[in-house]
Amino acid sequence: MSDIGYVRTEMLPEQEPPVSEVGAIGWVRHNLFSNWFNSLLTVLSLYFIFKVLAGLVPWVISPTWDSGSLAECREILHALGREGHYAGACWGVIHERWIQLIFGFYPEHLYWRPIAAFVLLGVALAPVLFSDKVPSKLLIFSALYPFIFPWLLWGGTIWAPVAALLGFVLGWAAFNAVSKAMSTLLGFIAGALVALIWWLVLSSYFVGAMDSIAAIGIEPVESRKFGGFMLSITIGVVAIACSLPLGIVLALGRQSDLLIVKYICVGFIEFIRGVPLITLLFVASTLLNLFLPPGTNFDIILRVLIMVTLFAAAYMAEVIRGGLAALPRGQYEGADSLGLNYWQSQRLIIMPQALKISIPGIVSTFIGVFKDTTLVSIIGLLDPLGLSNAIRADANWNGIVWELYGFIALLFFAFCFGMSRYSMYLERKLHTGHR
Repeated sequence: MSDIGYVRTEMLPEQEPPVSEVGAIGWVRHNLFSNWFNSLLTVLSLYFIFKVLAGLVPWVISPTWDSGSLAECREILHALGREGHYAGACWGVIHERWIQLIFGFYPEHLYWRPIAAFVLLGVALAPVLFSDKVPSKLLIFSALYPFIFPWLLWGGTIWAPVAALLGFVLGWAAFNAVSKAMSTLLGFIAGALVALIWWLVLSSYFVGAMDSIAAIGIEPVESRKFGGFMLSITIGVVAIACSLPLGIVLALGRQSDLLIVKYICVGFIEFIRGVPLITLLFVASTLLNLFLPPGTNFDIILRVLIMVTLFAAAYMAEVIRGGLAALPRGQYEGADSLGLNYWQSQRLIIMPQALKISIPGIVSTFIGVFKDTTLVSIIGLLDPLGLSNAIRADANWNGIVWELYGFIALLFFAFCFGMSRYSMYLERKLHTGHR
């Protein structure tokens, strides 16, 4: 007698999902052709992309790398049967001038110095950007790098960066001594005063004395020889590195209970954010010398660095203030309940969370600052845009536009895209956002 059951006692074998629902075909079906309207938009978009690529690809793939002038480019294209202004790109200008677009008028035999400076920049940033993958001992080099970087680029005696480093050491010693004896605020004031006195008054005597004992240095390079992407990266790196800590201080000062500190920070932030950067650059290039003693030699690139840093710091302060405002009140109360003082609570609890929340805004500000370095061409500095105008003034390349601007745009895109991708990596690493 057979046993007939109504419940299956064995599992059915697994079957592959339909091809139309998974993989590339499934993605296309669900995202591009899910209904008639999306299908129409997809077809129209593909047609538009095809028409753009049909005109762009032949223009980009142009055998003109070895040409020495725009006329030679046109002769090469004419021999290939291509006629018209947009028959093909004239890449000879990039082949001939790409070194100048990167290094400006920096002495050719000293190219190793900016190359070494930017390679070492990657080494110095590695323990900061990838702290979990790089030995923490490299942070010592990261702390010393801000003094190595300008020495490699500008050259001169090695005792100048040593004197600058000693100013920080003396200021830190004064801060510790006064903080333990009196208060943290007086410690900050004492540390700043000691450092300023050393830098403005005593460091020149130290450099002169040490240089007379042991003259160690490298060939100096004038600021007027800086240009191209080397100048843009220099301004961008310094402004980005200095604006973040300065922005944190301004954001904390704006929320301070000390009225004088609060009003100074508020006034600075609102004034800087209410003035275009180009105005500040004109002040740096022309008006600033009027307020300095006669005969004072204030380097133009240093003036630009200060103005761009202050401009970026004002925007950074508002980004960080947004992160501080987004924190729940309970985080502040929790820090107080643990018995932490103001600086301990900011360092251990408040600021790490505020910075994590502010990552997208911080990186957006960094990208904006790096792109704004092109404005220095208006005050006579030869950044890539300034050099492109000088190159197009050459009779051989008069009429070249898209090739130069396209090359410059591609390099800027590479740097900015890299920063945005790192921002996304950092957000994933720190689990920024709500789950």
